[in-house]
Amino acid sequence: MNEPATIQRDPRWAAVLGRDAAQDGRFVYSVRSTGVYCRPSCPARRARPENIAFHADCAAAEAAGFRACKRCQPRQASPAQARGALMARICRQIETAPEPPRLAALARLAHMSPFHFQRVFKSTVGLSPRAYALAHRTQRVRGALRRAGSVTQAIQDAGFNSGGRFYATSNAVLGMTPRRFRAGGAHTTIRFAVGDCSLGAVLVAQSDKGICAILLGADPEPLVRELQDRFPRAELLGGDAAFERSVAAVVRFVDAPARGLDLPLDVRGTVFQQRVWQALRTIPAGAQLSYGELARRIGAPQSARAVAQACAANALAVAIPCHRVVRTDGSLSGYRWGVERKRALLEREARANAG
Repeated sequence: MNEPATIQRDPRWAAVLGRDAAQDGRFVYSVRSTGVYCRPSCPARRARPENIAFHADCAAAEAAGFRACKRCQPRQASPAQARGALMARICRQIETAPEPPRLAALARLAHMSPFHFQRVFKSTVGLSPRAYALAHRTQRVRGALRRAGSVTQAIQDAGFNSGGRFYATSNAVLGMTPRRFRAGGAHTTIRFAVGDCSLGAVLVAQSDKGICAILLGADPEPLVRELQDRFPRAELLGGDAAFERSVAAVVRFVDAPARGLDLPLDVRGTVFQQRVWQALRTIPAGAQLSYGELARRIGAPQSARAVAQACAANALAVAIPCHRVVRTDGSLSGYRWGVERKRALLEREARANAG
């Protein structure tokens, strides 16, 4: 018989208690008293923890002598998995269509009403079908701007019949006009400086809109190269006295995040990344969320992996606090600037809260 306390400390037990459909397919659990195994979201009456055992998959549970539950049918795709697979096919349809498909046409493909389809798509993908189509074409523009002979050709190659809609959002997504992006940031001035903080070297860069990069590392040179790679033809200037004060403010903020950073930010990313980053900025110092919880917070419960990718793409360390996102079991996952820096930031915030 299993020790109840051991089972209850296992994060999978919380998924079973909450009938968390997002965990379906990640593990199954068996019930010794009934001889069956179930998916985490099984609606059957909860078993006593001392009768529970966890297994990696159905084959492992059956090898241990248990049979599949007839109620939740763990060998079949769960409703959430089936819905995710369907929405993935719809996404491919949007990506390959020469024109953004109409909502009614996509709903017919999914055998849903337009209203229901819109809700399911947004809860699964994190964006509306229209926003997803726009974000995908914007990503295509990024590549096309580097290849095409003209900006107009690049926008057309990416599926925009009219440049008006793209130009309306280009500054938020590219951080500059399409023509400047194609030129590698030519005629764009970015001031930067490298300083020292308690986490090592810190590079701070500022455009005319605000702080556009806060990069952490052990040595200054890789940080400068990363900035150059982002803007290969931008004019990179050393900071003047006013900018040095901004750098000092960022260093103080990195050393004590609870103070906040009273400087404008130049945040650049896709529609989905911007949603994730905005949600990250609502997590108070000292608090932590899992990737799944953050995905649910932005209304995209099936998008934990995409949320993790958006965290990894963040170029504003601490100001957009992706270090406050951890695994479901509370352990630390990868961090763009190193897991040890992530641990140090979290420990520092915890001490500040305790004091």
